[in-house]
Amino acid sequence: MGTWDTGPFDNDIAADFAGDLDEAAEDERAGLLRDALARAAGTTGHLDADVADTAVAAAALVAAQCPGGEPTDPVYGPEEPLPDLTPLRRLALDALDRVVSEPSELLELWAGAEGAPWRAGVERIRLSLVSGTP
Repeated sequence: MGTWDTGPFDNDIAADFAGDLDEAAEDERAGLLRDALARAAGTTGHLDADVADTAVAAAALVAAQCPGGEPTDPVYGPEEPLPDLTPLRRLALDALDRVVSEPSELLELWAGAEGAPWRAGVERIRLSLVSGTP
């Protein structure tokens, strides 16, 4: 199916990541999210779309726990409870900054006017992460 809309969980990669979180032991979920964010944030060359999609989904989950954060997708997002993710705010910001910086396959895929809703959604996640970040 690929990508069906512009939200952080509106693609197969992110929906699969949500499933992986649900299947993981409760004490492993924060580590999976940290790893997804760190993988994107630490990429210095071309950022693969799959890595970027996972990072955007992970950042959305962190942002959902921040003041003013939007709830995550009730259909494609994780169903199991997540631990406190607010310590991951800085890493989530770094990951999002990397996703929207060249060279990024996901940024290339959402280029042009048709990508405006996706870019606006990423910016909303970013703003939620920034509010109150030390």
